[in-house]
Amino acid sequence: MIASLRGRVIGRDTHGVVLEVSGVGFRVLLSTQSLAALHEGDSEVSLLTSMIIREDSLTLYGFLHSHEQQLFEKLITVSGIGPKVAISALSAFNADALSGIIVDEDVTRLATVPGIGKKTAQRIILELRGVLEKIGGTETAAIKQPAAAAQATEALLGMGFTSAEVTLALEDFKGADTDMAGLIRHGLKRLGAS
Repeated sequence: MIASLRGRVIGRDTHGVVLEVSGVGFRVLLSTQSLAALHEGDSEVSLLTSMIIREDSLTLYGFLHSHEQQLFEKLITVSGIGPKVAISALSAFNADALSGIIVDEDVTRLATVPGIGKKTAQRIILELRGVLEKIGGTETAAIKQPAAAAQATEALLGMGFTSAEVTLALEDFKGADTDMAGLIRHGLKRLGAS
């Protein structure tokens, strides 16, 4: 089992990277959140990995943070959620935001993830909401997104930005204005739309 890789990014596309480790190129699929942080030619990158073995394939999924990996592994234990849908969920929302959505039992937001309908969202919440506080031994998974941040997220989504763009734009909202209007301004500035 391959648990982690350290090497140089020698190729990338919209789904992941090729990581060269001691002359061997490993194809690693990533969430858009992690992919955005990696650049071709990076001198050395460390990724945690989860290997999914199927009858006809062997696929490596990579993560920059243990919390993201642990949430991925929890998601794929839910009936009807495969690794592609789990990565899609982690692309739509960062790990903390996704955990917060599940803990808050926000079926509507969870159902916006491609591949997750209302019934599947309800199943994920039912199966995972009680265990997320334990992921990584911290309470970060249970942090609930403040109402202003949730409203700002909805407003930016309504302006046509993708979930991944909005999540990245608002990820450091703790240091920004805490009212909805301030968060929207902050998000638009980071998105280059102000």
